[in-house]
Formats: sequence, structure tokens, C-alpha cells
Amino acid sequence: MNKNDLNNTSRNWAALESRSEENIDYSDIPPLTDEFSERATLRIPADRAHNLVQLDPDVKQWFQSQGEQYKTLINNVLRQYIAKKLSECPNHEA
Repeated sequence: MNKNDLNNTSRNWAALESRSEENIDYSDIPPLTDEFSERATLRIPADRAHNLVQLDPDVKQWFQSQGEQYKTLINNVLRQYIAKKLSECPNHEA
């Protein structure tokens, strides 16, 4: 991304904001029903700590080879490890 890309983004927002709602095509958006509103739930993602973790190159490569969600996979593996360790320590309060 270069400086011109950022400038284009600003101009695009200005163009969108200047449009009236009459020009919006809603034909491919289904109407919201009362049932949808009754069943809908607000989901707020949990806060994530942003930490630097150093991994050996082969470990990182293996996790990345598992797919785009490799960071989630690393997190899940660490959670399983913690759960196992906690289960081995009967006096530990979770």
C-alpha cells in the first residue's frame, strides 16, 4: 500500500457519504423479520492480548501449513496444554 492508496480511500468515503439513500439497491438483501430480531444475539469478541512469541522456524512453518487460521490453532493447542496440566494438579483452583 502506498500513500496514493490511502488518499483514494479518503476520496471514496467522501463520495459514499455524499450519496443519498435513494440510490442504494436493497433488492438482494432479505428483509429483517421479527423472528430474526427475537433470535439475534450480540456477540462481542473476547479481548486478545497482543504478545510477541518467538517460535522456532520449523514450528511456525508447520502451524502455517495447517491453514490460514494457524494463530487460532496455536492458541487452541496452548489451551489444551494448560487444561491437561491443570487436570494433573488436583489442588489447583481454575
